[in-house]
Amino acid sequence: MDLSKFRGIFVALNAIYDENDCINLEATKELVKIYREKGVKGVYVCGSTGEGFLLSAEERMQIAEAVKEAAGNDFTVIVHVGCASSKESIILARHSEKIGVDAISAVPSVYYRLPAKSVEMHWNAIIDSTDLPFIIYNIPQLTSFTLPYDLFERMAKNPKVIGIKNSEEPVYNMERFRTIAGNDFIIFNGSDEQYLGGRLMGADAGIGGTYGTMPELFVQLDKYICNGEIEKAKELQYKINDIIFDLLSCDSLYGAAKQVISVRFNIDAGQPRSPFLPVKCDEKIYAIADKIEKAVAEINSNA
Repeated sequence: MDLSKFRGIFVALNAIYDENDCINLEATKELVKIYREKGVKGVYVCGSTGEGFLLSAEERMQIAEAVKEAAGNDFTVIVHVGCASSKESIILARHSEKIGVDAISAVPSVYYRLPAKSVEMHWNAIIDSTDLPFIIYNIPQLTSFTLPYDLFERMAKNPKVIGIKNSEEPVYNMERFRTIAGNDFIIFNGSDEQYLGGRLMGADAGIGGTYGTMPELFVQLDKYICNGEIEKAKELQYKINDIIFDLLSCDSLYGAAKQVISVRFNIDAGQPRSPFLPVKCDEKIYAIADKIEKAVAEINSNA
């Protein structure tokens, strides 16, 4: 299949709630439209940044529907359908197929520290339930499951498995996954601070949670890499990392990101759902937003 729609910058979409902790579908649609205008390739829905495991299945389906409606047919939508049980994951996968998204994705089943055979069975059950392309989500720092190379190799041989979102921090694994899967396979870099390193080591694209606060910077970083302007890419990655460091210094990364999104895009992105800590829109948030705006202005002035 043509994998071009999966190459580029994908925003890991934040879940947006109103003041009553109910999902805000209208604000979600507006944010998707903004990202389209900013030049990103698509969005990754209900993953880690999207607080997927804090949402009910019904909420996840409502968000997927809203995102697909706002995305139209020329903006790639990947929906994370991973749940603790295969049964519930399959329900979300079939719903995703029904509304016409571009691909589904899933982490291993969480909490029970399952062996590789169980994870393989879980993923294959999801894959077999639809005709949609499937993207492995490897994030061992949250799932406590480190993807073995032999399991990855078996999964990559399935024609419906088109890629992996690799959030494991060593960029070495980008090269290993590329060597195992070959070139007709999409590797998404998942560590925002290492986007340049991940791309140089074999990734084709990126999915990131901080992309949502500064999509213009990651789109430009991707352009520098594609054009072979590595020194410019290094300089921009350093600036991005400085901003990420500031976001991480707040009480909650997701809370800080939402406040920056609110300031930059004039959308009330709300607070993360408990037990994530809320973050006030204070001087620190405005300083982070200002730092992003200055970096964007610098890029535009040199365009």
